Amino acid sequence: MTAASARASLAYSCVGHVFAHLFEPIFFVVALILPKVMGLPYEDALMLVIAGKLLYGILAPLAGWFGDRWSSTGMMQVYFLGLGLAAIATGFANTPFELGLGLAALGFFGSIYHPVGTAWLVRNATNRGKALGLNGIFGGLGAALGGIVAGALTDVISWRAAFIVPGIVVILVGLLFALSLKRGHVIEIKEDLKPQAPPSRGETLHVGLVMTLTMLCTGLIYQVTQPALPKLFEARLGDLLGDGLLGVGGMVTLVYTVAGLFQVVAGHWADRYPLRYVYAGVYLAQVPLLLAAAWVGGLPLVLVALVMVSMNLAGIPAENSLLARYTPARWRGTAFGLKFVLSFGISGLGVPLMAFILKSTGEFVWVFVLLSVMAVIVVAASLMLPREAPRAIPAA
Repeated sequence: MTAASARASLAYSCVGHVFAHLFEPIFFVVALILPKVMGLPYEDALMLVIAGKLLYGILAPLAGWFGDRWSSTGMMQVYFLGLGLAAIATGFANTPFELGLGLAALGFFGSIYHPVGTAWLVRNATNRGKALGLNGIFGGLGAALGGIVAGALTDVISWRAAFIVPGIVVILVGLLFALSLKRGHVIEIKEDLKPQAPPSRGETLHVGLVMTLTMLCTGLIYQVTQPALPKLFEARLGDLLGDGLLGVGGMVTLVYTVAGLFQVVAGHWADRYPLRYVYAGVYLAQVPLLLAAAWVGGLPLVLVALVMVSMNLAGIPAENSLLARYTPARWRGTAFGLKFVLSFGISGLGVPLMAFILKSTGEFVWVFVLLSVMAVIVVAASLMLPREAPRAIPAA
């Protein structure tokens, strides 16, 4: 029954990861139309998401603590139902204040997934890198679907449907999850299904200090790239994508779908090779790509964005594997929560920074130059992580 529950837990964790990354890109596409429907300048519309982004990160340690000390499955139940209701409420907003409040509620409930869902996944995994890579595909799928869902529903119905329809789907999944818990198809486990040697206190402290810096930088790259791409595509590919938001949303979907699928490869790297080299390598590859994104346009921009975001998401399995490897199991949810304070909370301030640069310069050049500097810092810091011997390929 434990093996069956582990498979069901992986499935629900993957679906939950879709929803965790679905609503932010929906908002960033919807933000393109807010100047018309609410009279807000685009740069000001972006600011509505700040409270939600901060809550998404800042509340993560508390959510992780409840997952560690109370129940991972109980917290996932709260996540599904709360997130769905928050999305529906956001779709009924009539003023910028109400919209910002709805986005804050999405951040509040969204803060549960990464610390709780990732730690839950790790406990139920036999090959961590592979499981995290597979799970990462679904996170990328959420970001990808967000663009096309927002573009299609906004063009066909209204921007409100872009929040309400996905919210209903999330609630339905939450009800199905509750039924799985009641029937025992998903059970709670407190120890790793495949235990590993615990880290020393010195290793935990060493890795924690280094990764505090790297996770802040990787979070900034992710958090700024996601809202930048729809506006960048609209500005530099407008003639190729046609009128409306469907073309822009479809291009964002293409980029994040390809990038998300690449995480399976990255997960195998995390299982096979020393984690610090995988981590450093994918960010080293991003340096020239981020610099290229500062200037290129047309179809070359699509290719640059595809590879750039693929490398960005490829770092996630290695980053999460490092965190899981060097954190005691009983504190893992809390540790993942602290990670998301950095990578989703504090790093979320990259969005107003991007808006400030855009308002000051009128272009994205310095945005991507700054992100390339962040990637260089990640590479340098990664090489300070503990050395690992090359690992054998895990059994199928």
